[in-house]
Amino acid sequence: MAGHDEETSNQRLARNVNELLAELRVAQAGVQILFGFLLSVVFTTLFREASGFEKAVHLAAVLLAAVSTALLSSPAAWHRILFRAGRRDDILRAGNRAVLAGLGCLAAAITATVALIAKVVYGSIAMAIVGVLVGATFAVLWFVVPNFLNHTERDTRPAPQPPRDYKGAE
Repeated sequence: MAGHDEETSNQRLARNVNELLAELRVAQAGVQILFGFLLSVVFTTLFREASGFEKAVHLAAVLLAAVSTALLSSPAAWHRILFRAGRRDDILRAGNRAVLAGLGCLAAAITATVALIAKVVYGSIAMAIVGVLVGATFAVLWFVVPNFLNHTERDTRPAPQPPRDYKGAE
């Protein structure tokens, strides 16, 4: 197989779309499990006895999971509709934004769900502490670390060398 430096623009776009769709499979599994759990909770006796606040947090988590599902599945739908029209570049650009927004909604849905569980089991203070810790964990691992690694990679890359025929000021 040819290296990344030898691939054509079309091959690169096809590879990038395939990578994006493969990444979505991982995220979709998480959101599907969470969404199923959240949907089943409303049919329990304990949920009927929950406070208005707890029901509101649950609904917020359900809505975040639903939006996450829509955002994370949209690039696959776009690919199916647009790939024959040669729109891979557009699919990648919009798909990347949709996936990042979908991951943000998924992180918020998981954080709300775990915080709600902490509230029901241990109370409001536990909810606040657990919510902050879980939210911070997602923020750091999913968004801060990649930005750090991106800047670190740039800082350690050798500076581009001028062309051999460059005659700079001496």
